[in-house]
Amino acid sequence: MNINISDTKHIPQNQILELYKANRWSAAEKPDQLYQALLHSHTLISAWDGDQLLGLGNAISDGYLVVYYPHLLIHPTYQGQGIGQLIMKEMKARYKDFHMQMLTADGRAIEFYQKMGFTKAGDTQSMWIYAGNEH
Repeated sequence: MNINISDTKHIPQNQILELYKANRWSAAEKPDQLYQALLHSHTLISAWDGDQLLGLGNAISDGYLVVYYPHLLIHPTYQGQGIGQLIMKEMKARYKDFHMQMLTADGRAIEFYQKMGFTKAGDTQSMWIYAGNEH
Protein backbone atom coordinates (compact mmCIF):
# COMPACT_ATOMS: atom_id res chain seq x y z
CA MET A 1 0.00 0.00 0.00
CA ASN A 2 1.30 3.44 -0.97
CA ILE A 3 -0.29 6.07 1.29
CA ASN A 4 -0.48 9.63 0.01
CA ILE A 5 -1.51 12.53 2.22
CA SER A 6 -3.40 15.34 0.47
CA ASP A 7 -5.01 18.66 1.31
CA THR A 8 -7.40 18.56 -1.62
CA LYS A 9 -11.03 19.36 -0.98
CA HIS A 10 -12.00 17.56 -4.18
CA ILE A 11 -13.08 14.31 -2.58
CA PRO A 12 -16.01 12.41 -4.08
CA GLN A 13 -19.00 12.68 -1.78
CA ASN A 14 -19.76 8.97 -2.13
CA GLN A 15 -16.30 8.06 -0.76
CA ILE A 16 -16.78 10.42 2.20
CA LEU A 17 -20.17 8.88 2.98
CA GLU A 18 -18.77 5.36 2.72
CA LEU A 19 -16.00 6.28 5.19
CA TYR A 20 -18.45 7.79 7.69
CA LYS A 21 -20.89 4.88 7.36
CA ALA A 22 -18.09 2.34 7.81
CA ASN A 23 -17.20 4.08 11.09
CA ARG A 24 -20.89 4.33 12.09
CA TRP A 25 -20.74 8.11 12.52
CA SER A 26 -24.15 9.75 12.62
CA ALA A 27 -22.94 12.62 10.42
CA ALA A 28 -23.49 10.22 7.50
CA GLU A 29 -27.23 10.65 8.11
CA LYS A 30 -26.88 14.25 6.89
CA PRO A 31 -24.83 13.72 3.72
CA ASP A 32 -25.25 17.16 2.15
CA GLN A 33 -24.49 19.02 5.39
CA LEU A 34 -21.50 16.75 6.08
CA TYR A 35 -20.08 17.31 2.61
CA GLN A 36 -20.50 21.09 2.82
CA ALA A 37 -19.01 21.16 6.33
CA LEU A 38 -15.89 19.35 5.15
CA LEU A 39 -15.57 21.53 2.04
CA HIS A 40 -15.79 24.66 4.19
CA SER A 41 -13.36 23.46 6.86
CA HIS A 42 -10.28 25.62 7.41
CA THR A 43 -8.20 22.53 6.54
CA LEU A 44 -9.14 19.12 5.20
CA ILE A 45 -6.44 16.44 5.11
CA SER A 46 -7.07 13.06 3.52
CA ALA A 47 -5.14 9.82 3.11
CA TRP A 48 -5.28 7.87 -0.13
CA ASP A 49 -4.11 4.62 -1.67
CA GLY A 50 -4.36 5.50 -5.36
CA ASP A 51 -7.91 6.77 -5.81
CA GLN A 52 -9.23 5.02 -2.67
CA LEU A 53 -9.97 7.27 0.32
CA LEU A 54 -8.52 5.67 3.45
CA GLY A 55 -9.22 8.41 5.97
CA LEU A 56 -9.60 12.11 6.63
CA GLY A 57 -9.35 14.77 9.28
CA ASN A 58 -10.55 18.35 9.33
CA ALA A 59 -9.86 21.56 11.23
CA ILE A 60 -12.02 24.53 12.09
CA SER A 61 -10.07 27.64 12.94
CA ASP A 62 -10.07 31.41 13.33
CA GLY A 63 -6.86 31.28 11.30
CA TYR A 64 -4.65 32.87 13.96
CA LEU A 65 -4.98 31.60 17.53
CA VAL A 66 -7.31 28.65 17.89
CA VAL A 67 -7.89 25.47 15.93
CA TYR A 68 -10.38 22.72 16.69
CA TYR A 69 -10.10 19.25 15.18
CA PRO A 70 -13.66 17.87 14.98
CA HIS A 71 -13.21 14.78 12.78
CA LEU A 72 -10.54 12.16 12.26
CA LEU A 73 -11.74 8.95 10.63
CA ILE A 74 -9.82 6.04 9.17
CA HIS A 75 -11.66 3.30 7.33
CA PRO A 76 -11.90 0.34 9.75
CA THR A 77 -10.04 -1.91 7.29
CA TYR A 78 -7.01 0.39 7.51
CA GLN A 79 -7.04 1.35 11.19
CA GLY A 80 -3.93 0.62 13.24
CA GLN A 81 -1.54 1.22 10.31
CA GLY A 82 -0.40 4.73 11.26
CA ILE A 83 -2.69 6.61 8.86
CA GLY A 84 -4.36 8.62 11.62
CA GLN A 85 -0.92 9.60 12.91
CA LEU A 86 0.08 10.83 9.44
CA ILE A 87 -3.03 12.99 9.19
CA MET A 88 -2.64 14.42 12.71
CA LYS A 89 1.07 15.13 12.19
CA GLU A 90 0.17 17.15 9.10
CA MET A 91 -2.55 19.03 11.01
CA LYS A 92 -0.28 19.77 13.96
CA ALA A 93 2.48 20.99 11.64
CA ARG A 94 0.08 23.41 9.94
CA TYR A 95 -1.09 24.83 13.26
CA LYS A 96 2.13 24.50 15.26
CA ASP A 97 2.36 28.21 16.09
CA PHE A 98 -1.25 28.55 17.23
CA HIS A 99 -2.02 29.43 20.83
CA MET A 100 -4.47 26.54 21.24
CA GLN A 101 -5.13 23.25 19.45
CA MET A 102 -8.29 21.57 20.72
CA LEU A 103 -10.33 18.41 20.22
CA THR A 104 -12.81 16.18 21.97
CA ALA A 105 -11.93 12.52 22.39
CA ASP A 106 -13.61 9.51 23.94
CA GLY A 107 -13.09 5.79 24.16
CA ARG A 108 -10.06 4.41 22.34
CA ALA A 109 -9.41 7.82 20.79
CA ILE A 110 -8.19 9.20 24.12
CA GLU A 111 -5.06 7.05 24.14
CA PHE A 112 -4.40 7.82 20.46
CA TYR A 113 -4.53 11.58 21.03
CA GLN A 114 -2.39 11.33 24.15
CA LYS A 115 0.27 9.64 22.02
CA MET A 116 -0.06 12.59 19.60
CA GLY A 117 0.78 15.02 22.43
CA PHE A 118 -2.68 16.11 23.57
CA THR A 119 -3.49 16.27 27.28
CA LYS A 120 -6.61 16.79 29.36
CA ALA A 121 -7.21 20.51 29.66
CA GLY A 122 -6.99 21.08 33.40
CA ASP A 123 -10.37 20.80 35.07
CA THR A 124 -12.31 21.50 31.88
CA GLN A 125 -15.25 19.35 30.91
CA SER A 126 -16.52 18.74 27.40
CA MET A 127 -20.05 20.01 26.89
CA TRP A 128 -22.31 20.01 23.87
CA ILE A 129 -25.73 20.07 22.34
CA TYR A 130 -25.50 17.08 20.07
CA ALA A 131 -27.98 15.40 17.75
CA GLY A 132 -25.85 12.31 17.09
CA ASN A 133 -26.17 8.85 18.57
CA GLU A 134 -22.73 7.26 18.61
CA HIS A 135 -21.76 8.47 22.08
